[in-house]
Amino acid sequence: MRWYLTGIVVSGFGTTAMWLVSGIWVKSLTGSDSLAALAAFALWAPVLLGPLLGTLADRVRRRPLLVVLNAAMALLLPVLLWVESADRVWLLFAVLVLYGAQGAVHEAAEQALVATTLDEGRLGTLNGLRMTANESMKLIAPLVAAGIFARYGGGPVALLDAASFALAAVLFALMPVREQRPARSARPHWWRETAEGVRLLRASPVLRPLVATGGFTMLLAGVNGAAIYAVVDSGLGRSPAYAGVLYAVQGAGSVLAGLLTGPLLRRVPERVLAATGLAVFAVAVGVRALPYGVTALVASAVIGLGMPWVLVATMTAVQREAPAEAVGRVAATAHTLVFAPNALAIAFGAGLVAVVDVRILLPVLAVAGTAWAAGLAVRGGRRSDDPQEGQGGDPGDGRSSDLREDRGGDRGDDRGGDPGGGRVDGLAVRGGQGAGSMEGGA
Repeated sequence: MRWYLTGIVVSGFGTTAMWLVSGIWVKSLTGSDSLAALAAFALWAPVLLGPLLGTLADRVRRRPLLVVLNAAMALLLPVLLWVESADRVWLLFAVLVLYGAQGAVHEAAEQALVATTLDEGRLGTLNGLRMTANESMKLIAPLVAAGIFARYGGGPVALLDAASFALAAVLFALMPVREQRPARSARPHWWRETAEGVRLLRASPVLRPLVATGGFTMLLAGVNGAAIYAVVDSGLGRSPAYAGVLYAVQGAGSVLAGLLTGPLLRRVPERVLAATGLAVFAVAVGVRALPYGVTALVASAVIGLGMPWVLVATMTAVQREAPAEAVGRVAATAHTLVFAPNALAIAFGAGLVAVVDVRILLPVLAVAGTAWAAGLAVRGGRRSDDPQEGQGGDPGDGRSSDLREDRGGDRGDDRGGDPGGGRVDGLAVRGGQGAGSMEGGA
């Protein structure tokens, strides 16, 4: 686990730095606001191809794939040293698109590796710590990146990111994980395999509502994010720079959320945590409409607390429910369905803020969010009343029996290893090291 989390911290630092600097870099070279905004879109656009890209994570061993992906970016990023004028900005955009595609495959491979090598009871804890590591870097990396860019330009930031990828490749290579090579079908078909991931997600009564809740939460988050400057200006009477303070406080809330997620998921099912997170997030969005500095700060912290609970609960459920040989595809499909609404909502929210007062808009978002959360909790409560829905006698778990059949009953059925199934030999990793396949002896 320590090698994995250290790799997440290192790569997260570089990625956050590059994400921030890319737009500033384009703006400084071209003077165009629209091209600067397009830089963020270039990084995000490959997420739309998530289901297709995620298939790669189920065709090869996941740990070597992570090593190759990080090493490839370490070799690619120094090319950006040639971006010194507006006529070479196209090169930056090309690298950003490849960066986004690498990120989509990397996310799917990470989730698949974790799901197939870590005990199910510890998935929530690891996902929470992963969230904390990422959010911690979002508090530090922007300051470092902005300082380097202001003094030396974008090239050194690209080299810093390349170094972080190289170090992450080494750290992932050191992870003590043994995997079997996935079995190849007699007539492999990329589109058919991609569609299988979509089918598995759609067929699961556990994952469907959770992924829908994640997408709806990010939809609300996009509109809320688009309203931030209106809140700062007309609501609080502050300069636009004060938005950075609110984002920093929100990031601190997310760090706390990651630390709390593991203990919470050991006590409640993913559906309950997701419903609670959405309700907390929605109420905080509504409170943001109040024209007081203290309430704005508290609301930002609570938004940072609630939203990650929805995302981590969804991610953990995908890892637990998806068949081991299809985790990459299911995770990538879920990732696309959860995060694509956010980008659309930011664009929609920008227009909405221009015609609707935030003192009306934000309470409406709050009502919509709490209503959805209540519906999710009620449906979950009805399902948990049926003792057949639990797994291992836990009536609150609400697992899908259909997907359990697809998985061969449970991940534990593969503990002896399945040479013909192309799965990771879970017990060979877990049993051989006692504390868990990704613990690294910690």
